[in-house]
Amino acid sequence: MPPSPNTGRTSSRSWIAVAIGVVVLVAGFTGAWLLRPDAAPVAAPAPTPTVVTPSATPTPVATPAPAPVGFAANTASYDLGALPQVDVFAVIPSLPVDPDPASAPTGEVVTAAGAGAPVFSDPTGDPVAVLPAEYVYGGTTVPVVERQEHWVRVLLTGRQATPSTGNPGQLTGWLRAQDVTFAAVDARVEVSLSARTIDIVGPGGSERIATDFGSGVEGTPTPTGRSFIMTTRVEPSFGYTRGYPLVYLSVQSPTLDGFGGADVAITAFHYHDARSGAISNGCIRLDPAAIQRLSELPMGTPVLITP
Repeated sequence: MPPSPNTGRTSSRSWIAVAIGVVVLVAGFTGAWLLRPDAAPVAAPAPTPTVVTPSATPTPVATPAPAPVGFAANTASYDLGALPQVDVFAVIPSLPVDPDPASAPTGEVVTAAGAGAPVFSDPTGDPVAVLPAEYVYGGTTVPVVERQEHWVRVLLTGRQATPSTGNPGQLTGWLRAQDVTFAAVDARVEVSLSARTIDIVGPGGSERIATDFGSGVEGTPTPTGRSFIMTTRVEPSFGYTRGYPLVYLSVQSPTLDGFGGADVAITAFHYHDARSGAISNGCIRLDPAAIQRLSELPMGTPVLITP
């Protein structure tokens, strides 16, 4: 696992179709004779009975539109400057750890529409942090894992706690849909630690980019569950990468409070000469072709690591 950077500081609209009732009008037939005032009355012809065939299916009844699913809208204004920033260095105890780490995201990512978006641990309360629109170490484009009419739940960088003090797992939070800009993300990365495979899965199918790699040892395992690509960069000072990019993830070590003198322990994909089996501090070590391919993916791309 490489040292993390050490300075500085991310609701598919649920519409329920309304059934439109169809009103079937059945007209009866009646007959009548019109007589002039000076004309002698004549006998009316016998009426011809009209046969009405009942419909085979009942007439649909209009259904009222249901109430929108999810939490109510919140249009309040908040002082974002008074809130802690969500970034790779942040430790925010009030933000929840991902409750459903094995599920796939929705295929959307969001970024703050303004300078920042308030982050809520619970949409019925007040915000507890702010997601900046820009940050030097990334993490501002975040995947949506649940979308409602007025809210989205997203994955975030940072931690709820360090491993020595609590649960360091992947953070989540709620953002108001009015505060973010949506974009589609058409790929995700799937890593199987047991099968030693890595695939990029998209609309056109699955592309296998690795059939072996280096991963964490027992004391410093590679974290499992869903996360996302936080940032991608080349660090010339990391000689073991041979100049290839490091693809940093949003999730950090489950056992290390910090690494290499920094107070963060970020998981990353990166190149290494030794890259087979349990060998690392939690990072995933790859060959040049695989790391180059991963470096082409956009920020916010979901990553799912399974045991």
